[in-house]
Amino acid sequence: MAAPSMGGVSLPRGNGQTVRLPRGASLTDLAERINAQPAALVTALFHLGEMVTATQSVNDETLQLLGAEIGWVIQVVSPEDEDRELLEDFDLTFGDEEGDEGDWDSRPPVVTVMGHVDHGKTKLLDAIRHSNVVSKEAGGITQHIGAYQIVTELEHNERPITFIDTPGHESFTAMRARGAKVTDIVVLVVAADDGVMPQTVEALNHAQAADVPIVVAVNKIDKEGANPAKIRQQLTEYGLVAEEYGGDTMFVDVSATTRQGLDELLTAILLTADASLDLRANTEQDPQGVVIEGKLDKGRGPVATVLVQRGTLRQGDSIVAGDAYGRVRSLLDEHGNKLKEALPARPVQVVGLTSVPRAGDTFLVVDEDRVARQIADRRQARIRNAQNASMRKRISLEDLDAALKETRQLNLIIKGDNSGTVEALEEALMKIEMDDEIALRVIHRGVGGITKSDIDLALADDVIVLGFNVRAEGQATELANREGVDVRYYTVIYQAIDEIEAALKGMLKPIYEEVQLGTAEVREVFRVPKIGNVAGSLVRSGTIVRNSKARLVRDGAVVADNLTVESLRRFKDDATEVREGYECGIGLGSFNDIKVDDVIQTFEMREKPRD
Repeated sequence: MAAPSMGGVSLPRGNGQTVRLPRGASLTDLAERINAQPAALVTALFHLGEMVTATQSVNDETLQLLGAEIGWVIQVVSPEDEDRELLEDFDLTFGDEEGDEGDWDSRPPVVTVMGHVDHGKTKLLDAIRHSNVVSKEAGGITQHIGAYQIVTELEHNERPITFIDTPGHESFTAMRARGAKVTDIVVLVVAADDGVMPQTVEALNHAQAADVPIVVAVNKIDKEGANPAKIRQQLTEYGLVAEEYGGDTMFVDVSATTRQGLDELLTAILLTADASLDLRANTEQDPQGVVIEGKLDKGRGPVATVLVQRGTLRQGDSIVAGDAYGRVRSLLDEHGNKLKEALPARPVQVVGLTSVPRAGDTFLVVDEDRVARQIADRRQARIRNAQNASMRKRISLEDLDAALKETRQLNLIIKGDNSGTVEALEEALMKIEMDDEIALRVIHRGVGGITKSDIDLALADDVIVLGFNVRAEGQATELANREGVDVRYYTVIYQAIDEIEAALKGMLKPIYEEVQLGTAEVREVFRVPKIGNVAGSLVRSGTIVRNSKARLVRDGAVVADNLTVESLRRFKDDATEVREGYECGIGLGSFNDIKVDDVIQTFEMREKPRD
């Protein structure tokens, strides 16, 4: 049955049937699913006020708008479902435990440390693992994710615990939420001298959404003004009731500086894991897990820190992580020591990938390199289509006139030392509130130093290049200096956000407002040879300034606008300005239609500061 004609176009009616499409699908993709002509869909969408080509990636809202018009329910497949369907094409699955439970072994708990910025999360981990991460972080703020495993003792048994250190700044919310997804237990760090802060609540919400047990570490108890009891009371409002108050949440008072309470904290983590969780994993299954961070190492190439969630990852395995693939050339622990294999809940660095995967990507091991490459290529195409669809600005027919006018756009290339940081920085920049007159567009992002090809791309599109913890290399520096490409380097995310926001405001066209300077009442009109009429006036308010803009008002109506005070005299002397209460002669250039009792208003146009 055909749909009613839309401008002479007939389309097959869906009658409420559902059609599933991946993110960023084109009208050609939809046409194949519903047995229609792509050109017909283009025309149908045109009549709905949207202009899209047949092969262009289309965003979810536009697809659903078209579907509703022609009687089809368009269901845009989520990234997780897309990935599941992609793996099913290769007879693979992700996340489903299989095999004999006899192959399952106990595994360490994976702990994510969360909390408000500057409450001592990294210092606490620093104290636990006897390393010094803080000194390497710009401004003492964690700029990227790290994963580490430590071994402690409980009831005379050695027990490993895996820690994931997440960034503390609110711009990294997405990475922090991603950290909670791979987590068994959350350690919520709250400073005893500061109390519950906005990011404390934000971290708590992430942990509760992930449905994981929480252990509260009340830090900085050695500081003056520390009040651990107040922290317990504050967190009661958010559903975290301490065991001593009859609840089921363990609170531990610690000090990262004096190392007080660290053993008690590790014990609380293990007791919570034993009481609330059955932490076992299948060690014989095909290895799978999550990418914690990715970076480009000068000596080793792309390096991904992954957390093995099931199976045993070994050297020589064919691996696909997000849209990156390769053969595991070597496995390294957090100290750079080589490992032969990595068991579940073990964070490990993988060397041998073709590119840098993104933080949060899933990884799995397949039988052949060929299959890994095919999965990676399909994922790459899917991600590219989704990005194209989200970047496409919807243009309606009503907006066409405005769209054809000159648009102001700030183009950026973002390069960073690891994928999680690049992603978080891009997300933070895209959240900057902008006027409709300007747009921000990230045309390329990547991991590693700024290369010559980045500068070439910047030249082609008039782009600003942002380097986060990376620098331009050799020829790239020379080319950027020679061609005047704006390359900016940052080590702290706040600075990048502030500077880009300032640049965007600088691109806005200035807004001017009229500021009244003074008014004068015409008492007498004099005819001056070669000059014309001059208004003998009394300044009623403000100041009359020579060369200022003026308008003439008669009986409350504007007789003339866009005039200029070309001459201004006090008696026989020229004056620059005349203040309220004084008499003066005002000449308005070639404008001579001046009468007694007219009012001359003077003003200037001043640039209005933007918020």
